[in-house]
Amino acid sequence: MPVPSYALTALAPVLIVDAVAPSVEFWTDRLGFVKENEVPGADGKLIFASVRKDGVEIMYQSRGSVIADDPTVASELTGRSAALFITVPSLRDLDTIERQTEGAPVVKSRHDTFYGTTEFYIREPGGNVVGFSVRR
Repeated sequence: MPVPSYALTALAPVLIVDAVAPSVEFWTDRLGFVKENEVPGADGKLIFASVRKDGVEIMYQSRGSVIADDPTVASELTGRSAALFITVPSLRDLDTIERQTEGAPVVKSRHDTFYGTTEFYIREPGGNVVGFSVRR
């Protein structure tokens, strides 16, 4: 059966983390993202927030708030099952991002790939892997 035509306008991953604020600060303080939404919990700590820059939006939700919404999912929230892969327009942009993320745990240092890109991968404060890439 053929798939009918339709359009998509955006994809915004929701990353489940132990603490939302450190991840939001990483993107805003180091890479100039803007915090768009925030939801504090009863204790005043963020349980949800999103950041955006250009066409990229990343959402974070605390593991505790997900479990509070549905305790049956607790066993499903172990480990990491996704990584972010962000493409940038130029080597200069990649250089800037690499400088701005200095000190973040390196998952894979800068390298040239066989498929024509230069990339590096780090771990953001929530524990998620983030790759940055530019076509050579």
